[in-house]
Amino acid sequence: MKRTSVRDIEHTLENLQRIVGCYIQAIYPYDEQVAVICNEDGLFLDLEWNRVVEKYGPIKGTFFICGLDFDDFCDLTDEQIERYKKRFWNPEMLIPTPEGMIQVVISD
Repeated sequence: MKRTSVRDIEHTLENLQRIVGCYIQAIYPYDEQVAVICNEDGLFLDLEWNRVVEKYGPIKGTFFICGLDFDDFCDLTDEQIERYKKRFWNPEMLIPTPEGMIQVVISD
């Protein structure tokens, strides 16, 4: 239930794992060179629902989006930062139901 923020992240495996709370999982739901990094076991742990990511589904716990370089993660461009900040700015409430997840966007 927090708004998104832009941060510089020290690029070490230990730091990335600390941010998401354990082992990292990279998913690639977008057509551009970016990755969504989340907790590998997040859907199976008692973490809070966070956001729905297009072409993937709901994510539990902390996640972040980074750019992709040839063989590693990298910074997002300024345009990507603005686009993803806008997309994930408003907190989402995710409510599980027998028919599936209901997504409620909390806006100003």
